[in-house]
Amino acid sequence: MSNTELSDLPPSAKLVYKVIELEGELTQKQLIDETLLSPRTVRYALERLESIGVIEEETYFRDARQSLYRTTKPTCTACE
Repeated sequence: MSNTELSDLPPSAKLVYKVIELEGELTQKQLIDETLLSPRTVRYALERLESIGVIEEETYFRDARQSLYRTTKPTCTACE
């Protein structure tokens, strides 16, 4: 994510992005638990992040009622 895109986001969206970046794929419920933000705030943050293309949503196969969220940038396996 470029610094310009990051600086334009509200603090809640930045927090949600960093948690996804650090933890990997998470459901909305897991994000709520990790960030301690309200469900409405997490939903709004996810919408903002998806609209600028830095995260993507996919079906959570263990529970099809939920979605998994992950960053769109490739992860660096050599960096770990």
